[in-house]
Amino acid sequence: MATPVIGLKTPDSQRIKSIDALRGLVMLLMLLDHVRERFFLHRQVSDPMDVESTEPALFASRLAAHFCAPIFVFLTGLSAWLYQQSARAESVSIFLLKRGLLLIVLEFTLVTFSWMGNFNTIYLQVIWVIGLSMLALALLVKMPRVAQWLLAVGIIALHNLLTPIQFSVDEWGYSLWTILHDRNYWIKTDWLAIKVSYPLLPWIGVILLGYCAGPLFAKQMFAARRTARLVGAGIGSLLLLLLLRGFNLYGETLPWQTFASPVQTLMSFFNFTKYPPSLDFLLLTLGVMALVLVWLERFNAARFVSVLSQFGAAPLFFYLLHLYVLLFIYTVFFAFYGANKGIYFGVDSIYSIWLISLLLALLLYWPTAMFAEYKCRSTYRWIKYL
Repeated sequence: MATPVIGLKTPDSQRIKSIDALRGLVMLLMLLDHVRERFFLHRQVSDPMDVESTEPALFASRLAAHFCAPIFVFLTGLSAWLYQQSARAESVSIFLLKRGLLLIVLEFTLVTFSWMGNFNTIYLQVIWVIGLSMLALALLVKMPRVAQWLLAVGIIALHNLLTPIQFSVDEWGYSLWTILHDRNYWIKTDWLAIKVSYPLLPWIGVILLGYCAGPLFAKQMFAARRTARLVGAGIGSLLLLLLLRGFNLYGETLPWQTFASPVQTLMSFFNFTKYPPSLDFLLLTLGVMALVLVWLERFNAARFVSVLSQFGAAPLFFYLLHLYVLLFIYTVFFAFYGANKGIYFGVDSIYSIWLISLLLALLLYWPTAMFAEYKCRSTYRWIKYL
């Protein structure tokens, strides 16, 4: 007989540990990528990456970071469904609208300043796109279930067909298309520049897909059935990826090529477009995500899952904290050593980036864990937003 849901929730809360652990895992990958952007910016990577000029270790670091945004957005939709099932007075649409607007404001203010130290250029990145996706989901939760599934899969599968559509800066559709699909400057003047780094449209499909997947984590769902569906979805996504990418059929603008080096050939195969995320990009990241969720649930009682879940239980707190810690560290080192890498201060090796990321993860664990515990106990509603 299949066993019902067990071991999903932590003993002192109603949070699902495997989901928090997955969120925590990708936040550590995000930390690695942001350390790279702070201290290895003199070795910038393109999108997709240049396989011939990008060393394998740097390619692997960037590829690992590709998992962050899709999983963040998917889990946001999944969490919205779980919120809807809880006994709360506030509707899920109102909650999504309020949270989405908050994230957009944070992107324009605290997040922008943490990166640039000023507001001359505003890069609208992952927090912005999660906020906009939540606003979209606030409307889409009213749709019939079948329509939600069709829309989510349709956006993810078909948005690559829109790639040839482009607008010049003086055309009427430029601003809207920049927000929806093309990574470009939304506003550019002598005193202000706003660049949309994360075009919105594909992420609406991802957040809606996460919302549709919510019933897998319902209290009445049997663990064996959830596992079977997640494994099926994960393996099915990866097999479809191998088919589409293997024959360069569809799903990625840049076809993979054979190089003299097997490593470079493998890099070429997994070199996907992130801005906006291609179908192949999402098949890889969401396919692996489904399998990792199963793995984390299986090891639910393990110490490492508990550690990861602490990072994932206070995601916005950790996000803002690590950005300002990185800004502080970079400012101090720049003041002492100056620009040793062109106009930047930086380190010589990607392996140094890995070491710095590990040290920062250890440093930030305790304040994040303390805040997560405080948030769980707190009766202040605004605390829950962090």
